Amino acid sequence: MFRFLLRFLGYLLLAGGFVALVYDGARSIANNGLRITPLSDLLFTLFKDRASALQATVEGVAPWLWQVLVLPLTLAPASLLGLGLGAILLWLGQPAREPIGFLTRP
Repeated sequence: MFRFLLRFLGYLLLAGGFVALVYDGARSIANNGLRITPLSDLLFTLFKDRASALQATVEGVAPWLWQVLVLPLTLAPASLLGLGLGAILLWLGQPAREPIGFLTRP
């Protein structure tokens, strides 16, 4: 059940990353320049009210955590994060490999 959930979320993130990559490519072609959507823009588009409170919440837990970890992640391209995290989840959710070299018949 856990592997199924990992694979399902992995495929969803992989598809979302691919859609974001196509969207960035279409915007880049239309604007005659490279346009990349950062994760912060995607978060503000999807979660308008809650995204603005993210910084205050993270700084309430640990003030250094915003500058060291969360801010660089929000400035990273959303397509690459989706593709990378989706690939990692698919790798973690893969079924166990069959052992090689064991006899199955007596």
